[in-house]
Amino acid sequence: MGDDYLQLFVDETTLYNRIVLANLVPFGLWEQLPHVLQTWLRNYLAGTLLYFISGFLWCFYIYYLKRNVYLPKDAIPTNKAMLLQIYVAMKAMPWYCALPTLSEYMVENGWTRCFSRISDVGWPAYLIYLAIYLVIVEFGIYWMHRELHDIKFLYKHLHATHHIYNKQNTLSPFAGLAFHPIDGILQAVPHVIALIIVPTHFTSHIGLLFLEAIWTANIHDCIHGKLWPVMGAGYHTIHHTTYRHNYGHYTICMDWMHGTLRDPDEDASGKMM
Repeated sequence: MGDDYLQLFVDETTLYNRIVLANLVPFGLWEQLPHVLQTWLRNYLAGTLLYFISGFLWCFYIYYLKRNVYLPKDAIPTNKAMLLQIYVAMKAMPWYCALPTLSEYMVENGWTRCFSRISDVGWPAYLIYLAIYLVIVEFGIYWMHRELHDIKFLYKHLHATHHIYNKQNTLSPFAGLAFHPIDGILQAVPHVIALIIVPTHFTSHIGLLFLEAIWTANIHDCIHGKLWPVMGAGYHTIHHTTYRHNYGHYTICMDWMHGTLRDPDEDASGKMM
């Protein structure tokens, strides 16, 4: 991949840096930073804003505007529980942002199979590559998440931080990023590994990484959307109560294939009998 083509990636990240930092950092101080630090700062500020905006809007909608519609009163988390989740997430956020910064650095230096423009491969190839990328991510996150449970050392020192939220009245959209920082990074690593394996549209990769923040907020709200084969909050709530089921991320496919799937409708039926 030639230097001229790699410059397209640098130009793109520079544009993103300028859009975010010019509006959030006063007096143009960000312009004095090296490019890689600008990228980290942009990811940190954008990630933090996305976490708070999506979290507060969703909590306002389900806990106040639709109070007792989606969740019974005793399933609504306390403000104390949500503040603790925010505290844990904010401690980890600077470290989380190291991963997208690293992936962008890898792309800019030609260490991945990323392409800059969809027209470089065409729409059919783009959609095929995107599907393969998502399968790799789904497979990688499933096994990373499962090993964080199965390997006692990893669970005790990393993943247990997230699993103190194990009931409906402790889970909220803010729990979505309330991880030990190394845990959060490990579960996002498949996004970066996929860049080395399959040709990936750079902009799509960045968008999917930030989609993680919205998706993880969604699957921790305890509201079961019932859209097969999506791994909705109903499935993930079971994960937080049994610790041995529903390790998947976007879909239930990996759990179905590996025998770890537990359906919330069947679970509810069993409790009623």
